[in-house]
Amino acid sequence: MFPMLTLLSMFYYICLRRRCRSGSRGEALGSRRAVELGQRAALPVTVEVEQYAKEVLDFSSHYGSENSMSYTMWNLAGVPNVYPSSGDFTQTAVFRTYGRWWETCASAPARFHRTPRSFHSRDYLELAFEEPVYPTAVEVLETYHPGAIVRILACSLNPFSQNLPADIRWEVLWAGDPTKAPSPHARQFSPTIRPISFSTNLVRLEVNSCMLDYYTELDAVVLRGVRERPLLALYKMPVIDISELSDSEDELAEAGALCCRPATRHSLGNGYFDKLPYELIQLIISHLAVPELCRLAQACKLFRQHCYDPLQYVQLSLQPYWTRLGEAALDHLQPRCALLQRLNMSWTGNRGAITATGFCSFIRACGSSLVCLEVSCCHFLNEACLEVVAQTCVGLRELDLASCDRLHPQAFNHIAKLTHLRRLVLYRTKIEQTAMLSILMSCTELRHLNLGSCVMDCDVVLSVLSQRCRALRALDLWRCRSVSERGVGELAAGCSLLEELDLGWCSSLHSSTGCFQRLARTLPRLRKLFLTANRTVCDADLEQLATCCPVLEHLDILGTRMVSPSALRRLLQSCLRLRLLDVSFCSQIDTRTVQELTSLYPAVSIKKSFTQ
Repeated sequence: MFPMLTLLSMFYYICLRRRCRSGSRGEALGSRRAVELGQRAALPVTVEVEQYAKEVLDFSSHYGSENSMSYTMWNLAGVPNVYPSSGDFTQTAVFRTYGRWWETCASAPARFHRTPRSFHSRDYLELAFEEPVYPTAVEVLETYHPGAIVRILACSLNPFSQNLPADIRWEVLWAGDPTKAPSPHARQFSPTIRPISFSTNLVRLEVNSCMLDYYTELDAVVLRGVRERPLLALYKMPVIDISELSDSEDELAEAGALCCRPATRHSLGNGYFDKLPYELIQLIISHLAVPELCRLAQACKLFRQHCYDPLQYVQLSLQPYWTRLGEAALDHLQPRCALLQRLNMSWTGNRGAITATGFCSFIRACGSSLVCLEVSCCHFLNEACLEVVAQTCVGLRELDLASCDRLHPQAFNHIAKLTHLRRLVLYRTKIEQTAMLSILMSCTELRHLNLGSCVMDCDVVLSVLSQRCRALRALDLWRCRSVSERGVGELAAGCSLLEELDLGWCSSLHSSTGCFQRLARTLPRLRKLFLTANRTVCDADLEQLATCCPVLEHLDILGTRMVSPSALRRLLQSCLRLRLLDVSFCSQIDTRTVQELTSLYPAVSIKKSFTQ
């Protein structure tokens, strides 16, 4: 035992000597006293700063509209509005989706191959605070169905600074798996965060609501921290990597963070991999994520050959690496992506990490075979980018521009050149009627179209849509307030193959005109119908759905005053495939009725939110 203690003592002494050599005599003595004697009182006392978010800078989606405060992300700025109360309140921030309902729809995009299992994020929001601090805690006040937060990050950039620094760093303060809290009631979520080496007043929350039974609601975010870098962080004992078997994260981040650097060590062999068939090796390494693939290329010439094979980059999702992805990485990936067909760059390139020029160069070199391009929340995009996409990606079938709200309206005219489009997502963009009509006249193969929260004369759009895109399967008109009975009637008459229709918060529609009953009669294939917040939906509408839409799976009639329990029973008896039914704020449907129907139809998830 004594020799072991002696060895540990020597190791401890070596660590102290290394600290002495790397710092001044005063720092070394201070470190030694702090570590050996635990005299925390000898260090300067710092005052912790507590501050609420000053401004919401960016977000991927929200339940609310662009010209209102109800259920929008902007409610997160300032002090709490609701907490500690629990329930469904309009003064909170709510994301667009929850659960797995949207993922099971026919309009949902296919999942990208090679997405890391550790990447759970589906939505995000970014908050600016008044004063940069070294974070000691981040507190999120969740008021309804908590558990969606999966990552908390901090940025070295001061969003209120006029000058953009050359190097912008994002550090993960905390990360976890999607969870479901034991109770839907309010809580203060304050996970243990890791220390970082810079002060910050820009915090990002990433969420995944797939485990939740209903929409999660956030009320406020508190950032706690100190103005001066904590001295204890400066006096940490050095971590000595005796074996030095792997590169550090900083070294691996060179050359664009994701791509290989020239190998610095000579390999002693490849483990007899060269005896395996080429196709088998390709299959084995196809299970590696992109950074792992790039590291493996440094092992030996054989692995380098396989890792550079363009067949490994037919699908490429760069979204999980948005914190590290820059133009250098795109340059290094470019020679390997000659066969690229599906590309996901959502969330990437913001705050100067990627320029429009760099993106255009990558698309020109690698985009000729693209059939799917997802670039949601990419704020570097401009008209030139869409022009290059239209010229290069002539066979493109799927285009996702969700929440690219800084694109000029004129830029969308170029989409009309993509005549083979089948899926187009324009949620929260500034597309105007002229560009939309031009797209519909050219892109007659459209199957899935999302115009949620877009502002235009929707009746004119629906009229052209019904004439030019008769094979349409899914249409999202969430919060498109200009939709009227005339437009819905023309849509139903021309697009009889519709399976999904979202008319949530389309307040100009009235059941008294018979528009919902005509929908049910002319669209027998309907699997999803959202009539959210339409107070006029009545028993006659549900009876038509029960009679004419036997394959209905998802129905949202939140907020109606006219539907009775008996109509719900008839619907549940007839629509045997029904799995989701939202009757929140339906004045005639009380909690007892929901409990009774749930017991009779356990396969149906019946939603009834509450307000405490």
